[in-house]
Amino acid sequence: MKKGQVYEGVVERVDFPNKGIVKTEEGSCIVKNALPGQKVSFGVNKVRKGKAEGRLLEILERSPLETESPCPHFGICGGCTYISLPYEEQRKIKEEQVKKLLDSVLCKQEKGYVFEGIKASPKPYEYRNKMEFSFGDEVKDGPLSLGMHKRGSFYDIVTVSDCHIVDEDYRKILTGTLKYFKEKNTSFYHRLRHEGYLRHLLVRKAVKTGEILIALVTTTQEEMNLSEWKEQLLALNLDGKIVGILHTKNDSVADVVKSDETIILYGQDYFYEELLGLKFKISQFSFFQTNSLGAEVLYNTAREYIGELGDKEKVVFDLYSGTGTIAQLMAPVAKKVIGVEIVEEAVEAAKKNAALNGLSNCEFIAGDVLKVLDDIEEKPDMIILDPPRDGIHPKALPKIIQYGVDRIVYISCKPTSLVRDLEVFLENGYEVEKAVAVDQFPWTANVETVVLLSKQ
Repeated sequence: MKKGQVYEGVVERVDFPNKGIVKTEEGSCIVKNALPGQKVSFGVNKVRKGKAEGRLLEILERSPLETESPCPHFGICGGCTYISLPYEEQRKIKEEQVKKLLDSVLCKQEKGYVFEGIKASPKPYEYRNKMEFSFGDEVKDGPLSLGMHKRGSFYDIVTVSDCHIVDEDYRKILTGTLKYFKEKNTSFYHRLRHEGYLRHLLVRKAVKTGEILIALVTTTQEEMNLSEWKEQLLALNLDGKIVGILHTKNDSVADVVKSDETIILYGQDYFYEELLGLKFKISQFSFFQTNSLGAEVLYNTAREYIGELGDKEKVVFDLYSGTGTIAQLMAPVAKKVIGVEIVEEAVEAAKKNAALNGLSNCEFIAGDVLKVLDDIEEKPDMIILDPPRDGIHPKALPKIIQYGVDRIVYISCKPTSLVRDLEVFLENGYEVEKAVAVDQFPWTANVETVVLLSKQ
């Protein structure tokens, strides 16, 4: 294959995360955002060491697996990858991706392991409890839009008023907000010129309590009285209940949702969610799993893999603990649980949530796992790992392994990072007993994996 040439072929499979492997007479090429069975045309962008990568140009023939997508934005919006497939087919793709990655490393261990397939999300649609919508335009100098980035574009924004991974309350809040600011002819922040007012609309909703927190993120380049927008939101006929409306000011050049200053326009700056009998206080920037019901499946699975701790005299390390969900689930059956998390706000939230749930044997430490482990005097009887997408820092891995605990449960949101780390565990006397994928993010290319490691 030659760079710059256009080819046609059929997608043989999709490797994680969304790499379509297209077979042609000239060879294979990686083409993102294609589905198994589709006939596609693509342009080759890169050829390196005989491996070609291309850009999808056109779907010439639909896959026999595809059905009509329930979402009118599919293919234009960059949010979903698989929503034109039946849910069982999407799960099958993710299951095969995870199994293939695990097998590539675990073929090296003497003993076989049990792969338990993939666990479904309790709700494949309308499952998200948090959305960060962006303001912009869909075409240059077009009308104001509010939604998600267009697939493959940094600047263009698609209004996702019929998005199917959030419920009707989100859609009403989005369309009501867009209509209001369109009528006011309000400017949006241009990511190239760094000019304008409207940046993002953050909406978070608890599945169990129905509480909704809304934050409008703007620059300080203009001043606007937002009381009328607030009143229009409060007048919406929603299933949930708005408990807080915030105005967050952000003059950062980077396209990120952050706060230089936050003003409460209505109510409070937090809401409550419940998970597996525990209560959690969540603010606009708190880390929390984006699929509440799916998180219950994920954490129940982790709890099953951990198993019985025995005499309640065990010390458990929860490394990369976030807001301390797993730590709090382990607290009733452990002597002490120590959570380590680099994000200070998440640690403060974990402390407050543990107090909220009446748990006194949880300690949460703010800091990098790599450095904090040197200062903790206690030795763990068991370790739970739930690192960010990039996995565990290579220098932190030996420190974790040196504890020599009998069992480690590793929760991963990126299986390619997981298998890289597993290779190190295998080289240092651990083996994988069992693993399972959990579909936390239906229709997207992402998937969670839970692995039980034991000391040989």
